[in-house]
Amino acid sequence: MAAVIDSNLLKLTETVLTAEAVNTNPSLTVNDLPATLRAMFCPETAGVISRPVTIKEGVLKTYFPEMNPRELLKHPKNSYIECSDLGHFSLTSFLPAAKWYLKNAGQDAVLQNPALSLVLETAGEKSISYNKSREQAPLFEDTADALKGKLDAATVSEEMKSAAELVTSYAPDEIEFSLNDLVYTKEQLAVVDKVRTALENHEFLKTHRIYDVGKIMLVGKPGTGKTSFALALSKKLHMPVLEVRLSMITSQYLGETSKNIDRIFDLAKKIAPCILFIDEFDYIAKTRISDDNGTMKRAVNTLLKSLDHVNLIRNRVLFIGATNFAETLDEAVWRRFDEVVKFEMPDIKMREEILLHVAADIPCSMKFKEVAKMTENFSGADLRMMLTEAIVCALLDGRKELSKDDIDAGIALVKRRTSIRSGV
Repeated sequence: MAAVIDSNLLKLTETVLTAEAVNTNPSLTVNDLPATLRAMFCPETAGVISRPVTIKEGVLKTYFPEMNPRELLKHPKNSYIECSDLGHFSLTSFLPAAKWYLKNAGQDAVLQNPALSLVLETAGEKSISYNKSREQAPLFEDTADALKGKLDAATVSEEMKSAAELVTSYAPDEIEFSLNDLVYTKEQLAVVDKVRTALENHEFLKTHRIYDVGKIMLVGKPGTGKTSFALALSKKLHMPVLEVRLSMITSQYLGETSKNIDRIFDLAKKIAPCILFIDEFDYIAKTRISDDNGTMKRAVNTLLKSLDHVNLIRNRVLFIGATNFAETLDEAVWRRFDEVVKFEMPDIKMREEILLHVAADIPCSMKFKEVAKMTENFSGADLRMMLTEAIVCALLDGRKELSKDDIDAGIALVKRRTSIRSGV
């Protein structure tokens, strides 16, 4: 009877193979490593491989506590891994070991490891493509570790530490939804294509001094998807997000609000490429119209000057503002934005699409087209709240299928909240 290949033996073989691959090919980077090996191969600085990579018994036990590496050497299928008296694991023969790993782990496993994919493709394995492997490998730049490294490097001074406390930061991998999970209009998605194209042609635009790209204002009522749109762009563009609420950065101390604004823009430039997203953009704009004490006017001027000095092409900072009150923004503000994107309340077709996106795999006795008819004037956020209430009602009744009564309860909850908010 043939011996079964232990999954830990495959993991150990992959680890030692990958170490030798990166040691012999200095052009390989952290994005050529599978996610499971990145921390092990980059112990000093996140995202930077510490060459030469040495696979030691203690390190293996730290990252793979379920593994007993020395016992694996006795496995009847182990033909290529050996260990020195100092506890260093190595290969007896590199390319045969790589082909053994392909045969026993399978093509899909190899394609999750770009470093090994390159080795095997170069050796003539036609079923393996390095480019395909790189395309499907998650980027290190999208991870929370990458963002933390950028923030740590940028926040050495007290001013930058203060700036970091004024924003909520998200790595692309930390955002649970993408543009494909949401419902947007063609006009809204066209803006995404424009930004993506500008980034892809960054050097061309810079050479020709075309800088007026990458300042976007999102306009619409609460719950229409402005914040979700800004966050979903993070995954699409592989850029972290710094989210700011202007109401958080205002200060009673003279000049402090202007300093806070300067600090936030400086922080964005230091961790670029990134998205700087400012919600409640009308907060300062409204105050600018009505306030006479000069403090807020100085803050507004600082904000406008900061906008003039941040740029997608020069600084790799995509600036997105969002407002529920477009009518309060004056001409000086509008001039800073090359794109103004409107977010309307969803019509019946969009409401049905939103319901399908949110609850496609939840059994429901009603057609979502019927539910869409019953939810006129509901925003996307209202629809999600309605579904959440309906699901909870079903679960409280011991069911996992939504009934009309559950949907009615969810609709009633949203309408009750709306009435309270409007003072009716």
